[in-house]
Amino acid sequence: MTKFVRFFLIAICLVLISSAIYTVLESRSKTLHQNQVSINNTIASIPDLKKEYGLVIDSFDVVKGKVKRNAFLSDVLGDFDISYDLINKLSKAAHGIFDLSKFRAGNHFTVFRSKEDQKVKYFVYEHTPTEYILLNFSDSINISRGTKSIRKEQMQVYGEINSSLWGTLKDQGINPLVALQLSELYAWNIDFFGLQKGDAFKVIYEEAYVDTVSVGIDKIKCAWFRHNGQEYYAIPFTQDSVESYFDADGKSLRRAFLKAPLRFSRISSKFSNSRLHPVLKIRRPHHGIDYAAPSGTAVQAIGDGTIISMSYHGGAGRMVKIRHNSTYTSAYLHLKGFGPGLKSGSRVNQGDVIGYVGSSGLSTGPHLDFRVWSNNAPVDPLKIESPSVEPVKEILLPDFQKKRDLMIASLMKISAKPI
Repeated sequence: MTKFVRFFLIAICLVLISSAIYTVLESRSKTLHQNQVSINNTIASIPDLKKEYGLVIDSFDVVKGKVKRNAFLSDVLGDFDISYDLINKLSKAAHGIFDLSKFRAGNHFTVFRSKEDQKVKYFVYEHTPTEYILLNFSDSINISRGTKSIRKEQMQVYGEINSSLWGTLKDQGINPLVALQLSELYAWNIDFFGLQKGDAFKVIYEEAYVDTVSVGIDKIKCAWFRHNGQEYYAIPFTQDSVESYFDADGKSLRRAFLKAPLRFSRISSKFSNSRLHPVLKIRRPHHGIDYAAPSGTAVQAIGDGTIISMSYHGGAGRMVKIRHNSTYTSAYLHLKGFGPGLKSGSRVNQGDVIGYVGSSGLSTGPHLDFRVWSNNAPVDPLKIESPSVEPVKEILLPDFQKKRDLMIASLMKISAKPI
């Protein structure tokens, strides 16, 4: 046999062997693919298991309810045939985890019962909208805390004041807690008791939800407010590891003094050199601002300072007087009571509760008479120009301006209708 013939036969054998190997590999690949498809189809056919509090609902008979008035945990558990012996063990197991005396009427609970014998396996008490306590009766008694997942949604809204900020938001179906956040944000710049019809605002904020229920306003991302023809921006910016809000020029929204010592109320009487006294029926100076508010409303210190007087002062009733610095002093009259733990000489911070609205002394009804002195001379609190605290540092201004421009552009896109 010639060399050519041998070479030819070897080549044919190699081709046949390669073909056989390819056929085997292709067959195995198809089989693997079919198996993979089968596995994927099997996985896809498994239904999603619905869970609550980490428990698979379909595995139990679930009963939901609310804690009735004057009911104790033992009462609720007793309704589901939990013995007093188990309840006693439960109270011991709860030590250091949850105070069972904080079991409150109106709060929700969920009972997970066995489908076979209807025995309670788990009891869940919602301590707050986001926190719950899980009682495990399945084996030995076990208690644990849990937290519901919180979903945050970015919201934006425009509004024009008709009567009050609170009422405007409520009329538009917006969470009224936004009003509380805005009043705190602009507490140093805008007197929310003096809002006028036609004042307007835009705000972008995050609202927190558990399931479909709102559990609060998480954060105001930026805001704009037009009041008395002036525009006030609120831009968040972090410096020295602390986030604060600044106006469009980089000046802090915080001031040495709050605009008012109450969050929500109305002015019933303004600063005057000649006012008819509602009790004495004679004209005399009224060097303060009267805020009408429900009895018991918390009164805040407008700025840091030291209490120099805290007692009953005749017609002024219960009064707290605070020296803020060498220039300014403020006073809060006709109080129902004083803030807890305070006395003459106590140091207070801006926003601390120093008393509660009342009607002590010469008063026709619950209100706060608020007064300010500058260099021992009475001044109109509404006309005080309070200095700003530290602005954005010069070295950080370029970064602030970039963020400011983005925030203002976002606010400008909000239409004149609530979104």
